[in-house]
Amino acid sequence: MNHAAEPRLTSLSHGGGCGCKIAPGVLSDILKTTTGMPMPPELLVGIETADDAAVYRLNDEQALIATTDFFMPIVDDAFDFGRIAATNAISDVYAMGGTPIMALALVGMPINVLSTDTIGKILAGGASVCKAAGIPIAGGHTIDSVEPIYGLVALGLVHPKRVKRNADARVGDVLVLGKPLGVGILSAALKKEKLDADGYQRMIATTTQLNTPGPLLAAIDGVHAITDVTGFGLAGHALEVARGSNTMVEIDWSQVPLIDGVEALAAAGMVTGASGRNWAGYGAQVQLPANFGTVNQALLSDPQTSGGLLVSCAPDAVEAVLSTFAAKGFAQAAVVGRVLDAQGQVPGLRIRA
Repeated sequence: MNHAAEPRLTSLSHGGGCGCKIAPGVLSDILKTTTGMPMPPELLVGIETADDAAVYRLNDEQALIATTDFFMPIVDDAFDFGRIAATNAISDVYAMGGTPIMALALVGMPINVLSTDTIGKILAGGASVCKAAGIPIAGGHTIDSVEPIYGLVALGLVHPKRVKRNADARVGDVLVLGKPLGVGILSAALKKEKLDADGYQRMIATTTQLNTPGPLLAAIDGVHAITDVTGFGLAGHALEVARGSNTMVEIDWSQVPLIDGVEALAAAGMVTGASGRNWAGYGAQVQLPANFGTVNQALLSDPQTSGGLLVSCAPDAVEAVLSTFAAKGFAQAAVVGRVLDAQGQVPGLRIRA
């Protein structure tokens, strides 16, 4: 087919990147029938706390991490789409404190719409990230689908005693966020053709940065919980930490790092539909300060594709956590909040201006 006649990749997807996720409330309804199933004792992490990956104990020294993530195009460049999707999928292994060992590709493409050259570039982008992570793509599965879909099954290893769940935060912990927020805002601007070249480069830089500090963070005494901030936004994933650990999470909004330019874009209406669906699903569990504003609320629930690690650690481990992030090139990692006693209240999230 004529490559020049191909449509923009983002025009083929009804929602790009982790903005494709099913809304939190709807997902809870869907998954309620799966609760109560018997789990083997070797399954260290399952579906009970909406964690980033499953973890299965193999022996005293090794546990297997298994996860999958795939989505529709968030950018129009085929190679970049592949890179972003692969980085995002591998992130869940790092979020459990593990080291990736191999991946399988998940590929669904509209064969009559996209050329084999374009599809090949998507796969090549994913392969380049796997190479950077030091793992092979050892297989996969392909289908002819209406919308382009790409992602990975990612497998990793971790010592059973170093598994970092999202549910093990402790009262008194400090929260550190590894990457700035705003990917969903940038993706909305791109889809509306309102994102300039500098904004696009910032988007690619953050979404293709592998969360390699994960296993190093897991080895630090005082790091209790790790998750990655993805499709449900900072608020959604912080709420998962609060629910899992039966605590109140407090975020200091003034300390949350943002990608340059996203506040202005959000104010101009460059907000994803997923942001509103996220808020509809969990907003009632979030205490906002007076005059927080719609732009801040949109950023709080903004779906992050290949977002940063959110680390819950003891106060005396903060310096080691920040230095670990800095050594791996995460210059905007910052302390963003703390974990409080719920004091008999329903676990939730409180935002401080």
